Amino acid sequence: MTISLAKKEQLNEIHSLTNACALDLVSKDIYQWNEHYPPLDKLANDISRGELYCLTEENTILGIIVITEIEDKEYKDIEWLTEKESSIYIHRLATHPNFQGKGYARELMDFAEGFAMASGYKSVRLDTFSENTRNNKFYKSRGYKKLGDIFFVNQSIHPFHCYELIL
Repeated sequence: MTISLAKKEQLNEIHSLTNACALDLVSKDIYQWNEHYPPLDKLANDISRGELYCLTEENTILGIIVITEIEDKEYKDIEWLTEKESSIYIHRLATHPNFQGKGYARELMDFAEGFAMASGYKSVRLDTFSENTRNNKFYKSRGYKKLGDIFFVNQSIHPFHCYELIL
């Protein structure tokens, strides 16, 4: 298995993976992702900015993660633990439903946190859907501290919890 930057030619496979995840979440009554999110153009932008990484095995994408320095405007009211310039943000962590439960999300987060440390960042920030108890438990078990809530009105009426891990 390898983790590497996504390539433009992988965009359709990545979009298929996120669509499969959205359907899987909805089947579990978790309305975190849907037919509108994440859109193809957002994934294409992630790739073009060099922020989307793929976990692959034998040319099959098992999971993805976005690592960025860009702070979403929705985060402006969160009282983070560290300075904005010393943090990276995680988005769109996903493992294809056919490969879930094998520790691939953990591998992708280990990679992101290692990348952050090696690059001199002081913290990792992210958000996850409040109704996704599995994700919330996952981040808490990794030492992330819940700091507040934000809303993405095009995705859900429920909040998204913001977390930060000081490295």
